[in-house]
Amino acid sequence: MKPQDTVNEKNSLWIFGYGSLVWKPDFAYKKRKVGYIKGYKRRFWHGDDFHRGDKEKPGRVVTLVEDQEASTWGVAYEVPESHMEESLQYLNIREVMLGGYTTKMVEFVPKEKNHGPLLALVYIATSDNPIYLGPASDVEIAAQISISSGKTGNNIEYLLRLAEFMRLCCPEVEDEHLFSIEAALLKIFPRGGITPSAETSL
Repeated sequence: MKPQDTVNEKNSLWIFGYGSLVWKPDFAYKKRKVGYIKGYKRRFWHGDDFHRGDKEKPGRVVTLVEDQEASTWGVAYEVPESHMEESLQYLNIREVMLGGYTTKMVEFVPKEKNHGPLLALVYIATSDNPIYLGPASDVEIAAQISISSGKTGNNIEYLLRLAEFMRLCCPEVEDEHLFSIEAALLKIFPRGGITPSAETSL
């Protein structure tokens, strides 16, 4: 796609979230759009020793892994210029300092048909990060999630809320990685025994 084909709003910044940001951005924004980015797959390969785990039992949260055949669905938020500095400072603490993520600009495609692609900022954790955990089986990831909890809640809630978002906002999308881990978790805790908490954060 040519750069001029990408819609870029003046005096604002779009931020794409694919993990906890889809349900709790916690920063000021003008509007939100559900959609996807191409060339990346979402994976529970990143460790979390603050928000959803601790030093002894790190939780597992999602990051993006390059895959030219894949797409990742989430939410893009438009942050007006008046709130840009404040929002980026907050996200720098939440995602970079505490989360171990770095930033990149990507092309975001809104789900709504009457809007073209947008350039968006995204936070990605890579394998060179000290708390990056890497691949594991669905069962192993679910087992780790089932026992992890951090400053802002348990790891189970994080997984369930992400699965809930996909079913509600992107019902036509089959996120095999996410739903397979959810299924493995539900074998540990049968459905009805666990639900997303009313208190949410990262």
